[in-house]
Amino acid sequence: MPGTRSRRGLLAATAAMLLAALAVTAAHASPSPSPAPGPARGGSLVLVGGGLKEDNKAVYGEIISRAGGPAARVGVLTAASIPASQDPYADDPARCGNSACNGAYYASLFKQHGAADAQWIPVDLDHITDADSDAVVAQVNSMTGFFFGGGDQYRYVTTLLHGNAHTDSKVLAAIRAKLAAGAVIAGSSAGAQIMAGDDMVTGGDSYQALRDGSSPGYFDDPTRLGYLPAGGFGFLRSGLIDTHTGAAGREGRALRLAADTGHTRVYGLEENTALIVDNPGTPAETATVKGTRGLTVLDLRQARAHTTTGGWSLTGTRYTYLTDGDRYLPRTWQALPAPGKHPIISAGDAPVPPNTDVFYSRANSSGRPYSLLGTARALAASRTQRTATASTFESDPRYTVTLTRTQPATAWAHSSSDPTTLTSLALTISTVTPN
Repeated sequence: MPGTRSRRGLLAATAAMLLAALAVTAAHASPSPSPAPGPARGGSLVLVGGGLKEDNKAVYGEIISRAGGPAARVGVLTAASIPASQDPYADDPARCGNSACNGAYYASLFKQHGAADAQWIPVDLDHITDADSDAVVAQVNSMTGFFFGGGDQYRYVTTLLHGNAHTDSKVLAAIRAKLAAGAVIAGSSAGAQIMAGDDMVTGGDSYQALRDGSSPGYFDDPTRLGYLPAGGFGFLRSGLIDTHTGAAGREGRALRLAADTGHTRVYGLEENTALIVDNPGTPAETATVKGTRGLTVLDLRQARAHTTTGGWSLTGTRYTYLTDGDRYLPRTWQALPAPGKHPIISAGDAPVPPNTDVFYSRANSSGRPYSLLGTARALAASRTQRTATASTFESDPRYTVTLTRTQPATAWAHSSSDPTTLTSLALTISTVTPN
């Protein structure tokens, strides 16, 4: 979603027309595509929170390895990008940012990282009918893995799904079948977000989300928390997905959306880092973190939201942050720190630093990303504090986030004093009404 906000109005209008058109197309397609089925089974997902760097050998290597190693053939989908017809630099290879240009970029990167072949799958807003092309389906079936690029996840909805019926195009049905047969499906930013099931987020900032709540739909206002009740492709259904989580301070919006829609778990994906999910949708589903950042897991099983005249509040949430090599078992809600990490003994005497912009507000020019994580790690390293409170930059009303170390909260690290992995910190959001 970053980099697309100036085009959201055009996209919203275009998408509305496309949904109506696709609904008609779906009614006359032959053979009729089947509705999007339940959870995917058999293969694996490699989901990156955005900002995937060209030199990230670990993540590119993971995708290629799971696609067959030296024999890997990766299909690249970039329909979340603007099409060439909307790109003023479409004819300039140095500045273009359209789907075909981005498809060529990623295909080249996969080849550089060792794939035998990588090809753009030519479906985008300029080529919607190709989503039901038998020739493109044949191209999909010749691939051993797939990568979905970033942009705006709603463009994937309007190109690869059939309108309000939310049924698979032939291309998406073929990709779903490949996943069920053992293929790897990867994505970054919007390409990871679209893997979500019901109530996929479409936009929003944390402060406005806490203040105003969520609404179904796709909105021109990028700060308004919106979601699609029918969701994305439904490849990962064990929790809501959000991307660019700490880098954009999205923990607040993720908590509000989960609370509003009744979800009990959120996977907050971080930049340049992969959440690798084996056997998605089965009792054996297992997640592993790989990369330079981490994964936020928000547990709302015991959460309770309250709305009063003073504002919105949330109690009973648990906050976990996992890093490279850590595993997570969705069925048992269990976090397993990587081999070599040990529980740390908190030894710091300094107080947890004040934090007056816990969700990295875009209104604060001096704000810092990963703000909530910074407070959580400082609390875990403190010998003297059991609780730390941070607040939003905005103050009408102001929200406070309180983190508390209670059983079974723990911190893990390779060294004795630098917490990298945090499990099960209690988290509460409260409203502070203005005087």
